[in-house]
Amino acid sequence: MSYGSSSSGPRGGRRVEYGRTYVVRPKGRHQATIVWLHGLGDNGASWSQLLDSLPLPNIKWICPTAPTRPVAAFGGFPCTAWFDVEETSVDGRDDIEGLDASAAHVANLLSSEPSDVRLGIGGFSMGAATALHSAACYAHGRFTNGIAYPITLSVAIGLSGWLPCSRTLKSKMETSQTALRRAGALPILLSHGRADEVVTYRNGERSAEILQSSGFQFLHLKTYNGLGHYTIPEEMDDVCKWLSARLGLDRSRG
Repeated sequence: MSYGSSSSGPRGGRRVEYGRTYVVRPKGRHQATIVWLHGLGDNGASWSQLLDSLPLPNIKWICPTAPTRPVAAFGGFPCTAWFDVEETSVDGRDDIEGLDASAAHVANLLSSEPSDVRLGIGGFSMGAATALHSAACYAHGRFTNGIAYPITLSVAIGLSGWLPCSRTLKSKMETSQTALRRAGALPILLSHGRADEVVTYRNGERSAEILQSSGFQFLHLKTYNGLGHYTIPEEMDDVCKWLSARLGLDRSRG
């Protein structure tokens, strides 16, 4: 199933047009809904097909498509991107407005889910960066622009990604005991290949270190020798096992 969508950032900001959103319905009892975010230049369709094949019948997957926008890393050439980026690194310039707008779009997609369903966000590469920004906004209780974050997250996953806004995360989290409590209780899975030539393994490693030092103690970094900037069945098997354990899934169609 798919449908179109348009959205702006949280209460204002530049208006952006999101592409088609693809939904994979649960094949069993609906226990969790996860928004999954694609990488730079991709769309929601390719990931929806992969996620549909996973042995996770109790999860509903929502796979949106990012807006098409000029991307600095490509010399201003337009492509689908959750935010503008110059370099895929924790040291790169942060497009805070773009990050907040995409995090707000994701939260809006999850806001109408049933109250007894657990909510999560995951993604690959730039999608992983957006998922981690969303996790930080959830823990802090608000977006970077100060507007309240509207939903409760149960899990966050980042494959081959990096942590945006890394330089300010620790000081932001230390301003609130509530934020530190939320951060410490949120399960996060980071997966990264040592042979990644797009987002280097060291960026994934540093992202994990910064998150943990900022209070996100419920974090696991899974490393894959020889893996480049793509996913493999072994990695997705590990994602399935981790989600089943963290969310307490039935893994049945009943």
